[in-house]
Amino acid sequence: MRWKSGRRSSHIEDRRGTRVGGGLFKGGIGTIVIALGLAYFLGIDPSILLQLQQAGTPSSTETDYQPTAKEQQQADFVSVVLADTEDTWSAIFEQAGRRYEEPSLVLFSGRVNSACGLASAAMGPFYCPADKKVYIDLSFFDDLQSRHGASGDFAQAYVIAHEVGHHVQNLLGTSTQVRKAQQGLGKAGANELSVQLELQADCFAGLWGNHADRSRDILEQGDIEEALNAASAIGDDRLQKQTQGHVVPESFTHGSSAQRVHWFRQGITSGNVADCDTFGS
Repeated sequence: MRWKSGRRSSHIEDRRGTRVGGGLFKGGIGTIVIALGLAYFLGIDPSILLQLQQAGTPSSTETDYQPTAKEQQQADFVSVVLADTEDTWSAIFEQAGRRYEEPSLVLFSGRVNSACGLASAAMGPFYCPADKKVYIDLSFFDDLQSRHGASGDFAQAYVIAHEVGHHVQNLLGTSTQVRKAQQGLGKAGANELSVQLELQADCFAGLWGNHADRSRDILEQGDIEEALNAASAIGDDRLQKQTQGHVVPESFTHGSSAQRVHWFRQGITSGNVADCDTFGS
């Protein structure tokens, strides 16, 4: 991926020097989610975050944090990808007669306190609609490669673009509509809507790649394959097979490997927002 000459975003909050202290998370569904490895689905439902809130008020202390050269390059990369999503979605919203509200991206280490609750790095990257911010511990990129076999800078860019896709859904009101619809459904029905929401974020990630490449020529040979490999690696069926030895389709919340690959491919091939209607399909 050609990124080093790209614009850097001014919407990065670096909290890697802030250490959040306090007791452990409460038990219940949040603990089960992490135990099953669902934290690596690249999208955390805000209701799950709320259930993971710590008893009492978390404390934070500032440390004399000095990033390594590798960590600084990763932060630089994230800033460029975020800026590129800003350029892409600002243009798309402008064409529709709307203004794109750019999200902030928070870099943290270990644990972080968000408007959606206290979150651990073990949960992976997530988007919090309450404060309109994307949160990521950069160690996730190492885990993405070592644990899931998904290497490459465009695989990492896919992760960021997916979370920004949730921000787009928040701005469009899609996320709110889904949460309201889920209230009147059983668990299986609510999970199905969650899958459709996550697959649309995958499609939006692909759509960003399409527009960014046409406008700024960012893709190199093998980049799309890197993203498709990442999408396949974090499908519900594959992760459930790895963590519990069997697959339970009705418990899917983010989609199967095949579905995630399909919708990312749809977005990067089409580049059309209308073709990311996972709900209509």
